[in-house]
Amino acid sequence: MARGGDGLQVLSALDAAKTQWYHFTAIIVAGMGFFTDAYDLFCISLVTKLLGRIYYTDTSKDNPGSLPPNVAAAVNGVAFCGTLAGQLFFGWLGDKLGRKSVYGMTLMLMVICSIASGLSFGHTPTGVMATLCFFRFWLGFGIGGDYPLSATIMSEYANKKTRGAFIAAVFAMQGFGILAGGIVTLIISAAFRAGYPAPAYKDDHFNSTVPQSDFVWRIILMLGALPALLTYYWRMKMPETARYTALVAKNAKQAAADMSKVLHTEIVDEQEKLDQMVTAESNTFGLFSREFARRHGLHLVGTATTWFLLDIAFYSQNLFQKDIFTAINWIPKANTMSALEEVFRISRAQTLIALCGTVPGYWFTVALIDVVGRFAIQLLGFFMMTVFMLGLAIPYHHWTTAGNHIGFVVMYGFTFFFANFGPNSTTFIVPAEIFPARLRSTCHGISAASGKAGAIIGAFGFLYAAQNQDKSKADAGYPAGIGVRNSLFVLAGCNMLGFVLTFLVPESKGKSLEEMSGEADDAEEEAVGARAVRPSETQMV
Repeated sequence: MARGGDGLQVLSALDAAKTQWYHFTAIIVAGMGFFTDAYDLFCISLVTKLLGRIYYTDTSKDNPGSLPPNVAAAVNGVAFCGTLAGQLFFGWLGDKLGRKSVYGMTLMLMVICSIASGLSFGHTPTGVMATLCFFRFWLGFGIGGDYPLSATIMSEYANKKTRGAFIAAVFAMQGFGILAGGIVTLIISAAFRAGYPAPAYKDDHFNSTVPQSDFVWRIILMLGALPALLTYYWRMKMPETARYTALVAKNAKQAAADMSKVLHTEIVDEQEKLDQMVTAESNTFGLFSREFARRHGLHLVGTATTWFLLDIAFYSQNLFQKDIFTAINWIPKANTMSALEEVFRISRAQTLIALCGTVPGYWFTVALIDVVGRFAIQLLGFFMMTVFMLGLAIPYHHWTTAGNHIGFVVMYGFTFFFANFGPNSTTFIVPAEIFPARLRSTCHGISAASGKAGAIIGAFGFLYAAQNQDKSKADAGYPAGIGVRNSLFVLAGCNMLGFVLTFLVPESKGKSLEEMSGEADDAEEEAVGARAVRPSETQMV
């Protein structure tokens, strides 16, 4: 076995285990959390236009209402603020209390706040939006916890041969969550549109938004609770990971007992060997120590900065793709549609992008990550995203002329494909593999929170930046921006910088977690040193 082969039998057994049913159970249980996360985070972008029509329409004007800039920024971005806080808090808590202990908390928070978001109340539009933002912050807080915990649990359960594919499969459920958000919105908006037909806004300002539209966005948001609720029982049944029980809780007997049940094989508990391992120098330094900075400082900088840069590009596109589609005339002008027609068309566009670009990219990563490695996939993804964004930006005026819209959408879909068959997947996987067990969840949380800081910049910044440079053509209430074309140039620059910073991140393909973190090294050196010292001590006597 690779380095660390003389280590604990329970860890060696996990590293060498063949793919079994418990691996797939863990993927589904952890993955459904990500399915819910993606659904909850992205479905809001499908209904923001509807919220503007319901609560902010002035029927004396020629165009339907839209959310004021500060409200739109809050509704779109507040869940990300909660997610950032949740990633840091639950990441830290996962290392202190254990992965399993915290796992149920995050799920229940997501269920409660998904339902509460749909029940947002208030006598005024401001009141409804404030309530919605409050619950979406705490929804994001719960979602944030799922990032470090799901990645860490899956990495600690997996064998070293297919670990990358298993963690990628958990994250790939995000693609299905985005797709489900689009499909659910399509079905609900189509059903309400058929049941309550309405004229276009330009034909009848008042009746183009039927009263029943208010139920549409509420139902869409509340349905996010369903998948999380269905997996709660199975999350509670999962045993604590052996690596946490052994290396952090220092209980070799419990770790061996738990994994004997899971792997259906007899595993010897080796408390003496564990005590030697956890007291080695490599298992005692803390996050803010000089030793951590020496061993893993650049790794943490690499995982945090690449995730930060990726999410600026990824979330600014994803959250505001409806605005991009409108800008290239793929979705008609708002006043030519009823409220429900607009929701239907926006969700149809997002579903098509998810189906063609988003979902396939995730599963290409699952198939190839343990073949070509994390490093190569991340480099390729950042490079190709840069190429396709420049391909959108340089001839932007060509793409916006009649007859060329499909070409724009194809190029746009490829940027999503290479985000997901690239850094969007690898930035999630690598932090769960390269840090010590006692700091793994915390470091993943820090990296993920850095990513969400990028998402907040993308969500808030792109909202303003993508506005037309001519203030008279900008959306109501917004100042002039740099335009979609120049915004795409900025995003391409972020991707190029991400390409360069990828060189700070080590390759973890085919290596055990203890090899990557260095936890096995000092224990081995200490054992070898002890064997070498004893004869000389005897001679001295």
